[in-house]
Amino acid sequence: MTNPTELLRSRYGEIPFNYEIDWNDSLETLLAHRSVRSYLSDPLPPGTLEWLVAAAQSAPSSANMQTWSVVAVEDQERKAELCKLANNQVWINQAPVFFVWLADLGRLAHIALSRGLAPVALDYVELLVKAIVDASVAAQNAIVAAESVGLGTVYIGAIRKSTQEVATLLNLPPFVFPVFGLCVGYPNPEAQPVVKPRLPQPAVFHRETYKLAEQDEAIAHYNDIMKEFYTEQKMNVADDWSQHSAERIATLDYLKGCKYLRETLNNFGFKLL
Repeated sequence: MTNPTELLRSRYGEIPFNYEIDWNDSLETLLAHRSVRSYLSDPLPPGTLEWLVAAAQSAPSSANMQTWSVVAVEDQERKAELCKLANNQVWINQAPVFFVWLADLGRLAHIALSRGLAPVALDYVELLVKAIVDASVAAQNAIVAAESVGLGTVYIGAIRKSTQEVATLLNLPPFVFPVFGLCVGYPNPEAQPVVKPRLPQPAVFHRETYKLAEQDEAIAHYNDIMKEFYTEQKMNVADDWSQHSAERIATLDYLKGCKYLRETLNNFGFKLL
């Protein structure tokens, strides 16, 4: 079992707090998470996908409406098409399975209509938010399960830049929206990623009320930690984390095809009232 102090050091770039806790395998799996972008071609053992979906279905669901679904893509040609639609991220082709997680209100719409009920609540943003949250929580459960048995994962948000093409490729009906993809497979041992440091807790963890101005010191400290991380990992990031992130929200170029998301959602049947 990995030393928890070393995992905390990797996650924060330092030892951020004292702790008295009974360390266990679940905590180790969570803190050791890293995004894997190089995979072996080895197939997954029979039943693996079903176990991952079982873990996903064990996540909480708003009002138990279970407003998500997932498509597992193993066909190499279909994965290649998804790879093209998601900025040619080659690890989509490498991983033996590519999950596409869906905010799925189409199932409830179908059930309601089959019982003579008009699904008028689907016109409102709230139910779409619930479905996206449900899909996200379920997917994270699947990630923890995958990593607990030695698999690696990486989220692929870029499928939203080509949502209509993804929907056509996967035969998605109205009210079913692809939220993100997820590569799953055995990590390539010759390209093992490191744990990426996160913001210090004073920047994200608030007690009683939210405090924005008090985050400045923690963010400045994080900039120093990330500069060192970028250098150690030979990453081509010229600025600190704050500048790098601020520039992303200062231009619409970062959004790519996603900047017309409202129109896309309307085309999927969501009125977003």
